[in-house]
Amino acid sequence: MNANEAQKQEYKKYVKQVTPTHNLWYEMFKAFLTGGLICLLGQFILNTIMQTGLDKETSGTWCSILLVLLSILLTGLNIYPSIAKWGGAGALVPITGFANGVAAPAIEYKKEGQVFGIGSKIFTIAGPVILYGILTSWLVGLLYWLGQCLHWW
Repeated sequence: MNANEAQKQEYKKYVKQVTPTHNLWYEMFKAFLTGGLICLLGQFILNTIMQTGLDKETSGTWCSILLVLLSILLTGLNIYPSIAKWGGAGALVPITGFANGVAAPAIEYKKEGQVFGIGSKIFTIAGPVILYGILTSWLVGLLYWLGQCLHWW
């Protein structure tokens, strides 16, 4: 074995040594648990608000607002990133993860000013989601309208 082959073998050994290994089932369990706890909290908030006499739709709106507020507060206190790191997709998929995706860049770039910091960076993570959500809803609305005009529906 020449020196080049030995160097390649050493490199492969090093890469294998430093590459993190993950237990897929354990990671899925953590995501399921985290997402489930967020949903449990949301259901608790919803039930509590409904007990005040508000209808289900209004209570759902308040529940969403409170979950977003809680997520932004936890992001500002640097707690939500730890939850997301541990819980993975379980913390990033619900509405709380979206709120974290908007708040985190705003907090990170606030030192660069209102316009060049917060204003230009606030939607770096959530911007594509908002853009494609609006674009898709516009296209579906257009197809629905065309269907109504042509009596497809």
